[in-house]
Amino acid sequence: MTVLGITGPTGAGKTTLLREVENLGGGVIDCDEVYHQLLEGDSALQEALEKEFGPLREGTGPIDRKRLGAIVFGDAGKLEALNAIAWRAVVERTQELLQAHRAQGKVLAAVDAIALLECPLRELCQLTVAVLAPPEVRVKRIMAREGISQDYAWARVRAQKPDEYFSQNCDYTLVNDCSTPEEFSQKVRKFLKEALS
Repeated sequence: MTVLGITGPTGAGKTTLLREVENLGGGVIDCDEVYHQLLEGDSALQEALEKEFGPLREGTGPIDRKRLGAIVFGDAGKLEALNAIAWRAVVERTQELLQAHRAQGKVLAAVDAIALLECPLRELCQLTVAVLAPPEVRVKRIMAREGISQDYAWARVRAQKPDEYFSQNCDYTLVNDCSTPEEFSQKVRKFLKEALS
């Protein structure tokens, strides 16, 4: 099974690439979704986080993500500790999901992770692709998707690694400079056909 690692900044179009892999019959793994599911239901992760950062939930409920965020963001050491704990759990779960896709006979799977290049997930992928888009386009998409202000959307875009980081460290670069989602979907299908042949 070929595992395609997808990365790039927020709002660039990674989800479209993931959807097209799924349309081809491939398995898909969104690591943000995996992380959120683990925060809600993985007792080992919850206990490891509370051991490191103190109480983060009410009783046996899910981790309070806002409380966790308030603790780690703005403190590089704490953020690094969070990433070490979280990525261990995400990588383990991703390996399980990839194994399940193999068992189902899938010949292609895609792993979408914004931090793909900084964590052990990279080692699970045979190919990597950076999905990029112009910053002003990303800002509009983030605002529409999340209902946030333009200033906050720009702050998020500026806080991410530059496009060059992604393009220099991936096997392929896919630029989403298309005028419509349908046009980008066509571009993605063409890319997948070429990259996987």
